[in-house]
Amino acid sequence: MRHIVGGDDFATEKIEILSARTNALSIKGASSAMMQVDLNEDTVDAKEMQNGEILLAQSIMRNTQVAYAIFINIKKLEDELRKLGERIKEHENKINHLNSEKSKYDDSILHLQVIIGKSESSSMATAGNMDNPHSTNDEEVNKQILQHEKSAAGILCELKIHHGAQTSHLTSTKDVVGVVATLGKVEDDNLSRLFSEYLGVETMLAIVCKTYEGVQAIEMYDTEGCINKNYGLHGLGASIGRALDGRFLVICLESLRPYAGNHVVDDAQRKLDILNPRLPNGECPAGFLGFAVNMINIDSSNLFFVTPNGYGLRETLFYNLFSRLQVYKTRAEMIQALPCISEGALSLDGGIIRSCGVFTLGNREDIDVRFPRPERSKELDNHHGEIARQLMEVKQKKENIMGDVKRVQALLDEARLNFNKTKGDYLKYLAESSSNATQAQTASDRFVSR
Repeated sequence: MRHIVGGDDFATEKIEILSARTNALSIKGASSAMMQVDLNEDTVDAKEMQNGEILLAQSIMRNTQVAYAIFINIKKLEDELRKLGERIKEHENKINHLNSEKSKYDDSILHLQVIIGKSESSSMATAGNMDNPHSTNDEEVNKQILQHEKSAAGILCELKIHHGAQTSHLTSTKDVVGVVATLGKVEDDNLSRLFSEYLGVETMLAIVCKTYEGVQAIEMYDTEGCINKNYGLHGLGASIGRALDGRFLVICLESLRPYAGNHVVDDAQRKLDILNPRLPNGECPAGFLGFAVNMINIDSSNLFFVTPNGYGLRETLFYNLFSRLQVYKTRAEMIQALPCISEGALSLDGGIIRSCGVFTLGNREDIDVRFPRPERSKELDNHHGEIARQLMEVKQKKENIMGDVKRVQALLDEARLNFNKTKGDYLKYLAESSSNATQAQTASDRFVSR
């Protein structure tokens, strides 16, 4: 296809070459004829030579006319190929732009679905949970924690219930933020059970501290390295009749490696702006609802809490607990998305993938400590209604984009078909041009050899 670019110069050059050949042949033929006349004065031979020269000139003229006709066709085809190439490029750019817009709408749809906190297929079930008076609330979570009588979380919970104001000033608890189960809320009870099962009861009852000094204040040791049960949380437990027994987890926020990315712009909950998973074909997997870390609601009292390093609960505590754990509608859709699951996944029907290649099978385990559900309010209903309206609007825009992509793709396919057909004609005329030049040269050589 290199002849297409600079088509005018290329075609002109071919005519000039043919003309040069014609002149050369004429001069060569004439010189040969003169030599024959000088050497042989026989008039018959001279006439034969003159007739041959005339025939050669006529042949060259015919070849020149044919070459010019071929040149005109080549020039027309070059112009047509150039126009078709520009049209193809225009259609390809348009499709790329439309696909980029479609990708943005896909991300918006997923983001809105995550804000709503439920999939379309489970919306009725979620609404039922909202109206269920037995759904988990703050009071219910406190009761669940208190049932673990000899746990550090149980001791801390009872201290806050009965001595709330004093607890924040005690040396052993003033640096404590709270228990994991009390620091986040989940709008759907089914998701709450899933998250609790994924984390396990030990993690749900873990105590969260701001600094390492706070961790040291919770438990102290004697000179032999044994626990001094007169101080720290052990001493507080003994003072209220709750002896602390067994191991327990304490999470130090300032020691956690935080999420290093950005937050979702204009999001009241300061959700993490994590890129949605993509299959090898570039599509977002079917049934993907969002990331578990962004499905946790944080109370306004803790929403703007920051560690000494300036990080909040979501990018420290919950990001380390859930990382990039993905949530799907069904187990089947979760399995289909395996190529893009690297740090675990959950499905609303109970499927759990702990990490790449590690599956949790068997019956679901009902953990007795779960995240509470946010209080239902008119403002929340209005917010969900507005988000649902936005979701429908974005879906409609995506459908319009898909229609435009289909239409432009049809135009692109047609332009490519025409380009390939015209390219074939162009190559055929180039071959004819080369053949015509070869014939002219052969005729000239034949005459001269006589």
